[in-house]
Amino acid sequence: MNMSLGAISARITSMILAASVALAPVGVQAAGKDKASLPIVRDAEIEALVADYARPLLKAAGLSRSGIEIVLVNSDAFNAFVSGRRIYINTGAITATQTPNQLIGILAHEIGHLAGGHQQRLREQLERSQAIAVVASLLGAGIAAAGAAAGGGSAVSAGAGVMMGGGGIAQRNLLSYQRGEESTADRSALTYLEATGQSARGLVETFEILDRGNLFARSSGGNYTSSHPMPRDRIAALQRLAQESRFYDRADKPELAVRHNLARAKIVAYNDGAGAVRRMFARDPRSLAAYYGDAIATHLAGSPASALAKVDALLKAQPNNAFFYELRGDILVDAGRSQEAAAAYSKAAKLDKTGSGILKAEIGQALVTSGDPAKMEEAIRLIREGLSSDPGNSVAYRFLAMAYGRIGEVGRAELATAEGYWHGGAFRQAKIFAIRAQQKLQPGTPPWRAAQDIIQTEIR
Repeated sequence: MNMSLGAISARITSMILAASVALAPVGVQAAGKDKASLPIVRDAEIEALVADYARPLLKAAGLSRSGIEIVLVNSDAFNAFVSGRRIYINTGAITATQTPNQLIGILAHEIGHLAGGHQQRLREQLERSQAIAVVASLLGAGIAAAGAAAGGGSAVSAGAGVMMGGGGIAQRNLLSYQRGEESTADRSALTYLEATGQSARGLVETFEILDRGNLFARSSGGNYTSSHPMPRDRIAALQRLAQESRFYDRADKPELAVRHNLARAKIVAYNDGAGAVRRMFARDPRSLAAYYGDAIATHLAGSPASALAKVDALLKAQPNNAFFYELRGDILVDAGRSQEAAAAYSKAAKLDKTGSGILKAEIGQALVTSGDPAKMEEAIRLIREGLSSDPGNSVAYRFLAMAYGRIGEVGRAELATAEGYWHGGAFRQAKIFAIRAQQKLQPGTPPWRAAQDIIQTEIR
C-alpha cells in the first residue's frame, strides 16, 4: 500500500509541475551550476547592448545597485527568465525582436518579476500546492482502502475522486497564482517604461506576435509563452494601459535600432550562416547589419581575404565602431597574423566605452596564438588585466594557461586551468587541476592559496 501511495503522490506532484512550466526557469541551479548546464554566450557587443537596455529599467525598479547580472543563453527559442540575481536572455529573443523597444519591453517585464520577488513566492506556492495534492492523495487512498476492505465499490470511487479533486484544486491554485504574478509583472513593466520615457508598444507587439503564433498551445515548455501564459484578456488589458501612456508612440532612436540589428545579424551569422542573414535582412539587403552578418559569415566560411575586405568596408562606414575592429582581430587571428590581430583588438578596447574585459583579454589572447615565448609575459599581463574587470571570462583562462605553459610555469598554467573550469561551472575538474597546481607551487604563496581556495570551497 505504501508503494501505491508514493506512486499516486508522485503522479499528482508531476501533474502540478507540468501545469506550471514557469517553474523550469525558476528551478535553474545557482551560480556556477546553471552556467555549466546552459549554453552561455559571452560577447562584448551584445552584452553592452542588453546592458544599455536594462540599465534605466533597473534604476526605475530600484535595483540598479543590487548586483543584477544579465546572462546570454545560446538558444534560438524565444525565452527570458529570472533566477536568483540573474536575468537570462536567449539569443532567440534578440533575433526575434525586430525593434529595440520589443526587447526592452520583455526586459521590463522580467525586471518586474525580479523586483517583485516572484521566484521565492512561486516556490512557496508550489510547496502549498504540493501539500494540498499529497494530503488529498493520502485521504483519498485511505477512503479507497477502507471501501475496498468493506467491499464497497462506491467508497473506492469516492476515494479516487478525492485524490483527483485534490490535484485539481492544487493545479487551479497554482495557475491562478501564476496568472496574478504575470499581471503584476505587466503593471511593473509599464511603470518602469513610463518612468524612463519609453513606449510599451514593443511589449504589447511581442505578446501579440507570440499569441498569434499559438506558441503556448504547441509548447513543450521551451519558449516564452510556456513560462508566461498570455490569455487574450491579459493582452487586451496590457494594450489598454499601454496606450494611455504619453510615450506610446515614441520611436526607438535610430542609432539604437542600428545596434539592435547588428546584434541580430551577428547571432544569426554565427549560428546559421550567410543564408539566414540574407533571409533576415531580405527587405534591407544594403543595411549595415546585412553587410556585418555577411562579413562574419564570410570569415566563418574560411575566406580571410574577402572577410577583411568586407570588414574594412564596414569600418569606412563606422570608423569608431569597436566591434568592427574586434571582428577584424578575429579574422586576423584565424589567418595566423597574431601581431596585427592584437593591434586590432587594442583599437577595439580603446574605442569601447564599456571597458569590456573580454576585449582587453583578447589582445593578450592574440599574442598567445603567435607562439612566441618572448611575447608571453605581455600576453599574461594583458589577459590578467581583462580578467580583473571580468573574472568570469572562462575562455581567457584557457589562453592564460597556454601562456604560462609556454614559459615553463606549469603550476601557474594548471591554476589558470582550474580557475577557468571554476568560472565555467565545472567544479570537479577545477578541484582536480587545483590539486595538481598546488603540487607544483610554492606553499603559502598567493597562487598556492588561490588553488587552496578552490580545493576547500564546498559546492552545494
